[in-house]
Amino acid sequence: MAFLTEDLVFGPIHSRRLGNSLGVNLLPKIGKICTFNCVYCECGWNPEKRDGHAKLPTPREYEQTLEDALKNLVGTPKEPDSITFSGNGEPTLHPDFPEIIDITVRLRDKYVPKAVISVLTNGTRIHDEKVFKALQKIDNNICKLDGGTLDIINKVNLPNVKIDLEQYIKDLQRFEGQVIIQTLFLRGEHNGVRFDNTTDKEINLWLEHLKKIKPRKTMIYVIDRETPEKNLEKLSTDEMAKIAEKVKSLGLNVEYYS
Repeated sequence: MAFLTEDLVFGPIHSRRLGNSLGVNLLPKIGKICTFNCVYCECGWNPEKRDGHAKLPTPREYEQTLEDALKNLVGTPKEPDSITFSGNGEPTLHPDFPEIIDITVRLRDKYVPKAVISVLTNGTRIHDEKVFKALQKIDNNICKLDGGTLDIINKVNLPNVKIDLEQYIKDLQRFEGQVIIQTLFLRGEHNGVRFDNTTDKEINLWLEHLKKIKPRKTMIYVIDRETPEKNLEKLSTDEMAKIAEKVKSLGLNVEYYS
């Protein structure tokens, strides 16, 4: 069953990575909108048909909703550690994403200055200069990189836009280390096609990408919720620890969740 968010601002919920996380969903509640269709996505598959009348929140609606939520949470045990953009798909697809980030920074500074702002993105919009500059303004710019080769990325993430992996790595380098890379490791099968992003080849090429990007942190994790594709294998803690050690050997900061 897909996990879809109905509220523009929701939670806070406890996050393995971000603590008390106040979620933001800039996309419609009726179904996922994303440039990826990841086999492991908790929001389920992208719908075959989209509702042309699906309404996106305006910046003013978002501002009022976030401000009301922060007023209610400030000074309570649920005061957020992170304001986190995730929700029903790719948050940077919202046409007013840069303005919404500016609103978030202003309200965070006013009500919960100790909180960080986090965006979970698949990175397919970072070539857009306005999106890139918006992500430079936040604390946790968390970009996806689920493989060392384009072949594995295509099989795991099932993108509906063309991916130029070499250019994507160059775009990530433009953050000059102020980026967090997130990678989900898994093995499995989809529509009769096998994939495994844990082979020596994939791991070694993925590590080469990390050496170029020099991320502030790398977050690696395993399947944690129900997935749309059922033929997936969750890695063991021991396997994750070994991958983490390879990242550490590069002198890079890594956290793993299993």
